[in-house]
Amino acid sequence: WDTEHSIYVNARHETAHFRRIADDMLAYAPSGGVMLDYGCGEALEAARVAEPLSRLILCEPAPNVRQTLGARFAGNNKIDVRKPEDVQTMAVGSIDVVVMHSVAQYLSAPELDALIKLFRRLLKPGGLLVLGDVIPRNLSTLSDVRALILFGRQEGFFWAALRGLIRTFFSDYRRLRQSLGIARYDRAEIAAKLESSGFSVEPARTNIGHNGRRMTFLAHVR
Repeated sequence: WDTEHSIYVNARHETAHFRRIADDMLAYAPSGGVMLDYGCGEALEAARVAEPLSRLILCEPAPNVRQTLGARFAGNNKIDVRKPEDVQTMAVGSIDVVVMHSVAQYLSAPELDALIKLFRRLLKPGGLLVLGDVIPRNLSTLSDVRALILFGRQEGFFWAALRGLIRTFFSDYRRLRQSLGIARYDRAEIAAKLESSGFSVEPARTNIGHNGRRMTFLAHVR
């Protein structure tokens, strides 16, 4: 996860991907509040997400990505770049909104449970956890392919998307996903996890990102 890989078919795809995520995250950004983006990746549009906030904390486990983030946002006094160990020691009730997008599928069930409990501790009364891009158990790979092709058509990288799908099929990234496995959940399973940690839960109207068949959950501190 800390190396170059073929998730993005070209630079246009990468730019459109992070622009779409930023657009969707801004809907949950409280004016003057503190937001934690856990597992943020390259976060190319983080400066825009940070605009209405008093502070945006970017948490990224990959050292090389984290170094790039630190350099990219060194001059932005609203953005802090942190590793997961830093988040563990943050003050109780210090965060207004936590966003964890497209991370749950790479975690074991106990790892996800532990993070949900951590986020519950960090969130202020009335705070919000946005758990995005959760993969349903019955979602086929073909559905993901269709979503990427449609996104490519909308954003002008249709042919690159087709070539990229072929490249990804033979890539180390695909083999790694197969060997590690991808976690999938029913709606009720995620709701039960969140509710057992002290959240009230509702499905978001739309998923964060381009794949409308995946799920985003809004978990409010009870």
